[in-house]
Order: sequence, then C-alpha cells, then structure tokens
Amino acid sequence: MGSIKKTLLISMLAAGFCFGQDSIPENILDEVVVTSARIDLPFAQDSRSIVVISSDDILQSAATNMADVLQQFAGVDIRRRGTDGTQADLYIRGGGFDQTLLLVDGIKLEDSQTGHHTMNMALPLAVIERIEIIKGPAARVFGQNAFTGAINIVTKTNFSNTTAVRINAGSYNRKGFEVNVGTSLNNSDHLIHVSRNLSEGYRLNTDFDNQHYFVKSTFNKKKLPIDMIASFADRKFGAQNFYTNNPTFFEYEETEAGLISFQSKLNKGNFIFKPRLYWRHHEDIFLLRREDPSFYRNLHITNKVGADFHVSYISKYGVSGFGVDLAKVNISSNNLGKRDRFMSNLFLEHRFALLDEKLDVTPGVAVNYFSDFKFHAFPGIDIGYALGDHLKMYGNLGYTYRIPTYTDLFYSDPVTLGNADLEPEEAIAQELGVKFSRNSFNAGLAFFNRDSKKIIDYVKENEEDLWQATNIRNLNTKGLEANADYQFKINDYPQKLALTYAFIEDDVKLLNVNFSRYSINSFKHHLTATYRSQFFKNIRQSIVYKYAERAVGESYGVLDASLTCNLQPFEISVTANNIFNTEYFEGNGIPMPRSNVMFGLSYIFR
Repeated sequence: MGSIKKTLLISMLAAGFCFGQDSIPENILDEVVVTSARIDLPFAQDSRSIVVISSDDILQSAATNMADVLQQFAGVDIRRRGTDGTQADLYIRGGGFDQTLLLVDGIKLEDSQTGHHTMNMALPLAVIERIEIIKGPAARVFGQNAFTGAINIVTKTNFSNTTAVRINAGSYNRKGFEVNVGTSLNNSDHLIHVSRNLSEGYRLNTDFDNQHYFVKSTFNKKKLPIDMIASFADRKFGAQNFYTNNPTFFEYEETEAGLISFQSKLNKGNFIFKPRLYWRHHEDIFLLRREDPSFYRNLHITNKVGADFHVSYISKYGVSGFGVDLAKVNISSNNLGKRDRFMSNLFLEHRFALLDEKLDVTPGVAVNYFSDFKFHAFPGIDIGYALGDHLKMYGNLGYTYRIPTYTDLFYSDPVTLGNADLEPEEAIAQELGVKFSRNSFNAGLAFFNRDSKKIIDYVKENEEDLWQATNIRNLNTKGLEANADYQFKINDYPQKLALTYAFIEDDVKLLNVNFSRYSINSFKHHLTATYRSQFFKNIRQSIVYKYAERAVGESYGVLDASLTCNLQPFEISVTANNIFNTEYFEGNGIPMPRSNVMFGLSYIFR
C-alpha cells in the first residue's frame, strides 16, 4: 500500500494552502449553474430530476461526512457498514451499488473492481461547495455506470485568507482533528485540508483509522485559469462480517483512494472549451482473518488515466454540447489477475428553446467503445415546458447500461465463481415531473419507471454448488418522489423546513433458478424531514428525522440533531445521532450504532 502517497503529498506541498466558507444562499439557488451536465444550465432551467445540496445545507445537516448527508434525501439509499463514512454503498432509485456513478467536479470516478469502493472517493465536507444529485438515466451524459443516476461533488471555488482548526471527540472513543488553511494570492488561489479520525468501534472489530488529504489550487487566474485537485484518502478498519456472515471470521480491510486532475475553461466568442486530464488510483487489501493474513488475503490495485475535451456552442438555434472522453483502466490483483481496458466516449446534444423559451427540448446521444465490450450507444431526450413564471413540467426518456465489474467477471473464492461471459446490464428509463418555485417555497413531484434486463445476480441450482455471476434478472422499477421546502423567519432569525418522500416498487420477473444470492431490498417508503432553526444570535440547531421501510418489510425511524454555538473566533458543536436508541439495519444485516454523540471545537484564524 502507499504507492501514490508520496506523489500526492508532493503535489499538495507544491500547490499551497486555502480554506473558504462560501455557500449558496437559498434564495439564489436557481441561479446556480448545474455543472453535472454537458451543457451548463442554471438550476431552474434544467429539465431533469436534480437535487442541489448547498454548503449551507451541509453545514446545518447534523452530519460529519458525505454518506450521512446523502441519507437525508429521499431516493438516495446509503447502506453503511460502519460509522463516519468508513464503508458505505450508494444506491439511487432502487438500483444496485454498481449502478451509481460518483464524480468530483465532473470527473468520473467509477471503480473497475467493484462499486463497494465508490464512496471511498467522497471528499471531506469542509472542501465541498455543493453536491448535485442527478436521478434517472444519466448514461447519455456520463456514459456507463450512471445506470440509475450520479452524484457530482463540486469543490469550493471562492477562497479566503483563513485558517481553521477543529478537534472532535465522541462516543465509541471517537476522536479526530482537521485543519483547513487557505490563501488567495495575486495570480493563484490555494486550498488545503488535512484530517484524521479514529475510533475503537461501536461493536466488535469495527475500529477505524481514517485520514484524508486534499488540495485544490487555481493557477494563472488572471489569464487562463488552471485548476488542480489532489486528493488522498487512507482508511484502515475492522470489517466484522461486512461481506460475510461467518462468525468465525475476523475481517479487516485497508483502502487507499487517490485523485490528481488538471482542468481549465476557456470562453472564446460563442464557444466554451473544457479540457481535462486526471488519474484515479485505488488500492484494497482484505483479510478474512485479521490476525492471520495467510489464511485468506485479497490485494487489488486499480488505475484509471483519463482525458476529456468538452465544447459547448451558443447560437440562435440554442446550445450545443459535444466532445470526447478517453480513458485507460487497469487492475492488478492476486484474485482477479492483471486486466486492462480502453474506453472512449463521444457525445452530442443540443438544447432547443422554443415558444418564447417556454419549451425546451434537448435530444442527445453518447457512443461508447470498450476494448472488451465493443460499441454501445445511449440515446435520450429531455423536454421541459414552463407553465408560468414559477411552475415547470418536464419529462425525459433514455437508454442506460452498465458493464460488469472485474469482480463480476473474474472473482473467485471457496463459495463464489465469476463469469467471464457476462454481458452488460441494460435499461430503458422514463420520468415525468413538475417543479414549483416561488419566493421562499419550493416543491417538486416526479414519477419514474425503469425496465431493466440482463441484471447480474449470483445464482446456483443446488445447495452445494458455487454461486456464479449470471445475467439472470429482468426487473421493472417504478415509483414517485416528492419534495418541498419552506424558508421563513422568527424574530428575524432564519428557519427552514424541508420534507422529501420516495416510493419504489420493484417487480422481479420470474427467475428460473433454485437459489439466488441477491434479494431486492430497496426502500419501499423513504421519508426525511429536516428543521433548521435559529432563535438566538449565536446559536443554530438542526433536527433530522429519517423513516424507511424496505421491500422485505423491515422498517425503522431515526432522529438526529445538532447544535452549534458561534463565539468568534471559537465555534462549539454537538451532534447526536439515533437519539431514541433505535435498533435498525441498513440492508446489509449489520446492526447500526445506537444512540451516540460527537462534540466539536473549532478555532478560526483570519
């Protein structure tokens, strides 16, 4: 482990320092440009189901990591196997953990080994400007792996000459610190984040030691700005029955996730050019018996080196987007072997604005080539119609798919066998929705349907047989999502009340097999309610309630809360999770933590 640590740390030291506390005021959220699309559009003009989580939302979310933030939005299913985001799987609208794509500033960060590592690339909350959740078929925009949707993390762009130090302590002997330092120079800006969090674990063999290093620098900002990102996350944790149910095992895992990227944006007349280079690296060590590495040990090292060049053009006929993405992926593994794959993606879309810009129509297509899965095309269309200044209807239709991971194709252990003959999963997805926004009130309602085929499952005919990956499932998933939020004031202090709800129904087509490993366990009902309030000048508080009922019938409700006291230059916070001590599981058969608390103290130098 650690083959890229020196490279990343050298890049960070060379880049400099920065920390910013910029946020998106809720009353101008519609002016935010959604960067997760090929064509940059203001949030209010987009005709897709997109949720934007501002840095102010994050700050008041009663969450300490990105996995916990995403849990507060219906339609997003985060299934954690530990605390503090140590290991978590990401699902959108009932899909699988391999079917959701994670991006950082538009960089596609899928893991060719397994989707279990997707959230390893999540960034610390302190460096995030906003999070964009794109629901529905996103393959036309991003290519494969955006089967059910995508999450785009947008990093901070406004830096200030600020240094902030924070220390944390809480239940399960959790303790940690983070340092955020920033500076804005004459022709460059820099941001640096360093953090470490440790715990003895909330149950047997769930201890962890998580470290994160992040740098973002903007060079040559007076002429042609160039943005550099360097991120490195190192996690070591007990993984008691995270992936097995054998009580004699004492699992342990170490992961390293790194990213280096350079990108720019050039405006030239009616053209906007966006070139980018990046390298994603991941290492994973897994032991079935922590104290005996020789018993069973997996080591996987994956790399993705990519380049893309995107262009948009504005004319009297609308906005066109086109470009190319190229990437080389490889893996070196004692279990999966040495594999490599070349990927290319060509895309084209155009947004027509008709009827005095009340009607927008955006057809598009992406064509992908994989050296081991050949050509695939993803056509799609988005349509929106403004019924007034505050009300808009929209609909979209698209084809989406996912190529198998290397785990699907080649993984083997004493009870499991991969399948090199697997085919890509495919789906046709549709959505119809309505958005309303006026003054301090926002609301939305969406209905969606997804017809999937060739879904990969592990099956067998006889109990003594090995589980083998097979394109066995055909699945119809339909549902609805609703959201509303209202901002108001009490004695001139801001308040915000937000509700989200999702209903999902999966119809599994008849399986002609005797044994199936993967049962459909999506949320059937998922409700979240948040109240963010302030009654005194220096004190703010948040309450978050989450209710979930899964397809297998399990249900639970969890209440979290946080309180922050700002005594410049100090800030004191307390976060309480699972206040009513609910016993619950998030779909992995692993009991989640009972009532727990975290205290924090920050000092800000200006």
